Amino acid sequence: MADHETRLIKALIVTVLVLAVEVVGGIMSNSLALLSDAGHMFTDAFALGLSLIASFIMRRPSDYRATYGYQRVGLLAALMNGVSLVMIAIFIFGEVYRRIKAPPDVDTPVMIGVASLGLVGNLLMAWLLGGGHRDPNIRSAWLHVLGDAASSVGVIIAGLTITLTGWRIVDPLASVIVGALIIAGGGRVIKDALWVFLELSPAGFHIEEVSDRLRRIPGVLGVHDIHIWSIGHSTPAFSAHVLVQDQKISEVDAIRTRIECLLSELGIRHTVIQMECTECASAELLCEVRHPEETHRH
Repeated sequence: MADHETRLIKALIVTVLVLAVEVVGGIMSNSLALLSDAGHMFTDAFALGLSLIASFIMRRPSDYRATYGYQRVGLLAALMNGVSLVMIAIFIFGEVYRRIKAPPDVDTPVMIGVASLGLVGNLLMAWLLGGGHRDPNIRSAWLHVLGDAASSVGVIIAGLTITLTGWRIVDPLASVIVGALIIAGGGRVIKDALWVFLELSPAGFHIEEVSDRLRRIPGVLGVHDIHIWSIGHSTPAFSAHVLVQDQKISEVDAIRTRIECLLSELGIRHTVIQMECTECASAELLCEVRHPEETHRH
C-alpha cells in the first residue's frame, strides 16, 4: 500500500470520529454553525473515501479498455468532491436564511467545546495528509480538511461572541462564512478537474512558445497541428507534425530525438511526432490537385 493511501485511511478514521461528535454536539447545542461544520465533515469523509478508492483504481495498469490507464479516475473523484462541497454549501445557505429570520437559543459551552475538538481533529488530518500535493485527487481531500479547520475556527469565534454579547444571530452568520469557504474550495477543485477533462493546455505550457523552440532546432522547417493536453494529473502529452528537409532517415531520426529531448526537458514525456519532408508534402499536394481531375475523367 502506498504511503499516501495509508495517510488517507488514517485521516478517514479521524474524520468519522470527529463527524460523529459534531453531529451529536450540534443537535445538543442547537447550533447551525456546528451542524454546518458537521456537514462539512461529512463531505470530508466522503472526499477521503472517494479519494482512497480512486487511488486504488489508478494503480491498475493500462489495458484494452483503458489504453491510457486509469489516471483520470482520480480526477473524477476530485470533481465529485468539488460538486459535493458546493451542494452542501447551498444547503447551509438555505438554513441560514431560515435561522436569520428566527434565531434559536444556542448552548454555547457545548458549541465551543465540540468545535474545539473538531479543530484539533482537522489539524491532525491536515498533518496526516500533508500539503503541496500535485495530485488533484489528494489535494481535493486536503482542501476539504483545511476548509473544515477554518470553519471550526469560525464556529469557536461565533460561540465566544454569543457568550459575551448574547447575539444569537452570530450563529447563522458564522455559517455564511463556512459556506463561502466551502464554495471557494469546491470551485477550485472543480476548475482543476475540468481543465484536464476538457483537455486544455496544462498550466505552464504555452503552445506558441513550445512551437518557437521546436522551430529553432536545426533541420526543422516548420511545425503544425500542435496539441498539448493532460492524460491525467502531472501527465502532459504532446502531438505535432514536423516538417524537415529531404534527407536520410537516420538524419530525420536524429532530429526527432532532439525534439523529444527538448520536450522531456519541459516535462513532456508522452509524445506523438509525425515527421514530414518537403518532397512528401509536395507529392501530397500534387495528389490533391490531380485527384479531382482523375475522378472527373472516370
